[in-house]
Amino acid sequence: MFEGCEKLTQLTIPSTITSIGTHAFNGCQLLMSIVIPSSVTEIGDYSFKSCLSLKEIMIPSSVASIPNNAFDGCISLKKVSIPSSVTHIGNEAFSECYSIECIEIPSSVTKIGHSAFHECVSLKKINLPDIKVIEHSLFSDCVSLAKVFIPSSVTKIGANAFKRCSALNEINIPSSVMSIDSKAFSECSSLDNVTIPSSVTEIGD
Repeated sequence: MFEGCEKLTQLTIPSTITSIGTHAFNGCQLLMSIVIPSSVTEIGDYSFKSCLSLKEIMIPSSVASIPNNAFDGCISLKKVSIPSSVTHIGNEAFSECYSIECIEIPSSVTKIGHSAFHECVSLKKINLPDIKVIEHSLFSDCVSLAKVFIPSSVTKIGANAFKRCSALNEINIPSSVMSIDSKAFSECSSLDNVTIPSSVTEIGD
């Protein structure tokens, strides 16, 4: 709809809108502010991808899912409000959001897609909700990530999940985990304390 409108800086979506389509604001490089009304129940894939100037987003409680690549490449995005209505965060949803330092994921979220926080280089800590799988590349290249809480619901840590998290110095793997895929903690150069529980039956290369 407004894809590639490079001079658009501000937008208020009227309360008559119930859905934001795929690629709706993709590439609106100067868009700094947008208000999403509570009438919106669905946000499409890539809807705000590469909105380079977007600093803050408040997702209304009418939304149940943050789709694939929704805010991918929003390099100025620093504040994100995710309501307890959200149960799913899609693949690469916040990938390459360089300015996010902290994000609160509500306990309602049961699935987070692969690479959702890939290369969030300013992200320092995160508490994961009760998901079952830490998908591949979920936090890869999060070079400032020093603390992460893995809940006892997790059974699998995917490939490259924490690859190149060079600030991560300790990780507590719960006894619920049965498999750790290849390169899950590759190039975590500060990691000096890891306990692998006896529940783990498979470790990748």
